[in-house]
Amino acid sequence: MYSQTYERKASNMLADEVNVTAYSGSLTADLHLPNEWITSLINFIADALPAWRDDPRRPIETGETKLSAQLCGRLNSLCRRTPGWDFLQFRREEPDETDGRRTIDIVASAAGNIIWIDGREYDDFRSLVPIECKRLPTPTSRKRDEREYVITSEGSTGGIQRFKAGHHGAEHKRAVMIGYVQAYDVTHWHKTVGRWIDDLITELPTAWTVADKPTLAAHDKSQRIANLVSIHFRQRGLTPHIQIDHLWIEM
Repeated sequence: MYSQTYERKASNMLADEVNVTAYSGSLTADLHLPNEWITSLINFIADALPAWRDDPRRPIETGETKLSAQLCGRLNSLCRRTPGWDFLQFRREEPDETDGRRTIDIVASAAGNIIWIDGREYDDFRSLVPIECKRLPTPTSRKRDEREYVITSEGSTGGIQRFKAGHHGAEHKRAVMIGYVQAYDVTHWHKTVGRWIDDLITELPTAWTVADKPTLAAHDKSQRIANLVSIHFRQRGLTPHIQIDHLWIEM
């Protein structure tokens, strides 16, 4: 059973920003939402994480693909069950809208309707928020870089690196990275990721800055989750910067 308290919280959060009665369940109505609504969407995802992790029915998995599939399914169930959120859907392994050769782990998008935010149209084919999922630590392998959450020494498969360079979410101003913390804790990884970026600032001072370091915005130690935020300036031809909300959950 989903928490009624959680459902009321999510519903009330959205009701503050949009007429839920007018739009809930509609497949044709246009929704005009403020820029700040994206933050409510990210909070919706963050609030769902502890109950998803702790659900006794959830098979215990460690692999990123299976974890992300489980999470995507839970988010879709919540959208259908929570009043005011049923105009959304979450999808897995979606081609990037700018570079179709690359795939996004999870995307949040409209579910049969059109959503307008800051003059930009979002529908089934243009996602609202790209979501990248990473394990902390990176699985040990000769072909893997332990800094994969941030960057890789070869290629461009680092999590932050992808968004910063525009390989993911080139047209987006907001993105989410979900960190499945499978060893140590949030405090450890906050320090470790910050240290990796400090090293990059020293090595590549024109490419990396202090703004690239995730800043702790909220940390619920009882629920073992945290929200961190980083801002990344981009090269010409992309949105001037992208904000990444890092949602970390200790598994």
